[in-house]
Amino acid sequence: MAEPTYSRVVLKMSGDSFKGKREFGIDAPTLQYLSSEIKSIVDMDVEVGVVVGGGNMWRGADHEKRGMDRSTADFAGMLATIMNALALQDALERIDVTVRTQSAISMPSVAEPYIRRRAIRHLEKGRVVIFAGGAGVPYMTTDTPAALRALEIGADVLIMAKNGVDGLYDSDPQTNTAAKKYDRLTHHEALSQRLQALDSTALSLCMDNSLPIVVFDIFKPGNLKSILSGDHVGTLIIEEGAED
Repeated sequence: MAEPTYSRVVLKMSGDSFKGKREFGIDAPTLQYLSSEIKSIVDMDVEVGVVVGGGNMWRGADHEKRGMDRSTADFAGMLATIMNALALQDALERIDVTVRTQSAISMPSVAEPYIRRRAIRHLEKGRVVIFAGGAGVPYMTTDTPAALRALEIGADVLIMAKNGVDGLYDSDPQTNTAAKKYDRLTHHEALSQRLQALDSTALSLCMDNSLPIVVFDIFKPGNLKSILSGDHVGTLIIEEGAED
């Protein structure tokens, strides 16, 4: 087998990835599919970290609009990410993938605390590390801790999974049939165009540290493996002047 394009990656999955066609919660067949996609790149000897969102259970921004304190709402969302992480951990273990879940919120009965050096050691041993609990602080989407964890563990790329959207567009392709897809962008271009599909804080972190980002549709089977095989999939966000 050819060497993978990237040796260590962080995969960011939104909470909505877990619900399938349900209105909320976790859809078991969808979870099984997602775990099999992750296993496909683990089998390529790629070191894999995963950051999960919690929007299928709780959206802090929605509850803030209803009058809830923002910090409280965001902490509740962090707990939702831990629920998703445990569900993914179980699904991966059932297909013989060794997993460790680390949480930014102390919860020793169900997950290890996030410790950077321990996370790196797990990855070196071939274990998937699921990063839960966001960044452990409010006022952030899970995109930002995904970028942060990718930088902390020395990942080669941040892979942003989308649900049914095959990359970045200049407008919402689900409402505008004339939306233009970008195959390649610089971080600065993505920031200046204020593309809604990515959090600007996460994008700035990646730009300042020259971390490439791939945005792709996780629900097209084989896409994740194709990215690691060097195929052009989705949209690549890369520093100006860098080679693909």
